Parts: sequence; C-alpha cells; structure tokens
Amino acid sequence: MSNRTKKVGSAGRFQARYGVKSRTRIRNVENQQFLKHKCPSCGQNKVKRTSTSIWKCKKCGIKFAGGAYIPSTEAGEHVDKILKKEIESIENIEEKDQGDKK
Repeated sequence: MSNRTKKVGSAGRFQARYGVKSRTRIRNVENQQFLKHKCPSCGQNKVKRTSTSIWKCKKCGIKFAGGAYIPSTEAGEHVDKILKKEIESIENIEEKDQGDKK
C-alpha cells in the first residue's frame, strides 16, 4: 500500500471527500476508540470496545457501559467526583455519630 494514509491515518479511506475538518475529527475519535484503555476494576490496560458504549476488560472479564468512543466521559467523571464527595461526607457523619455514642 502506498503512503497515502501517513498523515490522515484511518480517515484515508475517505480520500478527498467530506472536508479536512470532518476527516480530522474522525481520525482523532478512531485513534482513541481503538486504543486499549485502563480497566476501572483491575487497573490493567486491557479494556476494548465491544459495541457502542459497551466496554469489556480482557483480563478480569468485567463488562460495563461507558462513552460511545471512550470508556469514560467528562460528564461521567464529574458525576463520580460528586458521588465520591457525598460518600465521604456520609462516612464522616457516621464516624462523628459513633464517637458521640462512646
């Protein structure tokens, strides 16, 4: 095969169609999509996309829903941070209650 896809990567299949910006976006998304990602359960870089928004770890076998092209989205990470803070505040309240009872 010739070097026609050296710069454009996987978007080379579109040749001169659809415009540079569209092809660049597709190339960037597909580069992220086809990488192996970190598993939220075991921490290994073994997560692959099985279908749209469905991700599976080859190491531990966990299957989970995520973003369409990457396993975790910015909105999902934001929700995780909020939930983590809520859980910590509940634990702190429970510890204070147990300390008061003793």
